[in-house]
Amino acid sequence: MPFPFILPTTSTFSFSSSFSSESHPSLPLNASTYRGVVRDALKKHKRLPPSSQVSNLNTVISSVNGYIPYLLAVDDGLSNKGLAIVTPKTPPAIEWRPTLSGEVVPGPRSALQPLYSTSSEFLGAQERTNAVTTATKCLLEAASVYDYLAGRGEHATATPPCPDVAPGTARALCSLALAEATLLAVLKDDPYPAIVAQDRNKNDKEWMFKAPEIPKVRAHLYARLCLAASEHAAKASSLCSTAGSGSHKISSALLKYLEDLRRTCRARACRFFGIDAEIGGQVADGIGWVRAGLSELGVEIKDNNKKGLSFSRLKKDFTEKREDRRVDKESAWGSDAGKMEEIRVLEMLDAKWNKVNDTMNTQAIPPINTLLSKMPSGREIHTLKPYEVPSLDRDIFEAMRAPPEDDDTYVDDLSSDDDVKGGPSAPVGAFPGTVDDYSRSPSTPGNAYY
Repeated sequence: MPFPFILPTTSTFSFSSSFSSESHPSLPLNASTYRGVVRDALKKHKRLPPSSQVSNLNTVISSVNGYIPYLLAVDDGLSNKGLAIVTPKTPPAIEWRPTLSGEVVPGPRSALQPLYSTSSEFLGAQERTNAVTTATKCLLEAASVYDYLAGRGEHATATPPCPDVAPGTARALCSLALAEATLLAVLKDDPYPAIVAQDRNKNDKEWMFKAPEIPKVRAHLYARLCLAASEHAAKASSLCSTAGSGSHKISSALLKYLEDLRRTCRARACRFFGIDAEIGGQVADGIGWVRAGLSELGVEIKDNNKKGLSFSRLKKDFTEKREDRRVDKESAWGSDAGKMEEIRVLEMLDAKWNKVNDTMNTQAIPPINTLLSKMPSGREIHTLKPYEVPSLDRDIFEAMRAPPEDDDTYVDDLSSDDDVKGGPSAPVGAFPGTVDDYSRSPSTPGNAYY
């Protein structure tokens, strides 16, 4: 399950105050205009409720895609690589709110949410495939962007102001996106999470007339893909752990997610090794692999002879119900990297195969350490493509040779963080910059009007 990142917010910035272009005088103004669109989109997105943020993501993406070509045109002009010639005037002062080097407030992921809901209608195979395909495409695009940013940052001479924009963090996020995309390649053909979700779905009535079908899977191949995802997650965890120091460390929520993802990937690999053994008639080996997966996730093996209530079992049930409510409300869900979902699948297989082994085969279950020593190396499925840098059309470039009709100087513009920064705000309908011309009683709120 992809990590629930939140989007940062930014302050205002005038390109004309820091840059000028003799060849294309309108370029700084246009860059400021499109940056203002991005800033406004981020500010509105931040203030939406979680359920509305899902449908608003496309608006944010569209605004960012419109701004990037102008930003890169200014960058190319500064390094004399593009058609425009840009000259620096003063050092730019831009503020962004970091979201990785602090406590992260999780947000929703729109593409995969229907797969985990227990109150909505259960999705069929085609709908699940479409959801996974869409999410995989987004993750691979994100990995390409992170790889590009890491390459750009490694050639910079200035020290990064915070770990969020450090090259090592970009490399870590690239590895994280690859790990999640690799896991989704397995999820697309993995029937067991869907079966467990269908069993827990309140609206499912299919069990009344037929049992869930479990198709045969290429278990050994999927196990190696999961191991490759685990290696990517381990690399991301290592890079994030060494990024920053003191109060500028990477968020503990992200570090915990990376460790949970690494463990979940290895547990899923153990499950597929167990499925491969069970298909070959070695049910006891399958049970051993399932228990190895539970051990990777830190779950105690259930003792069938032990009776009575267990505190760990009650705690687990409470955690499951709380996660289900989060999924249904589309807020702060999935931050355990799919750990809870994998535990459910492993426990289902453990109970099923133990029943078969106790009544029919009666084979000795091998020790966990013996099986873990036989693990092969991972296998990659995705190839990281280089990021295609967007560029402006020549017609748009030629149009920016005209002098600007206006300037992009912002007067007393507020940050994206709050509407009021301690001072009075302008009355409704007032012309910008004329707040001091309106008298107001000290006891009257800044936004009150009659």
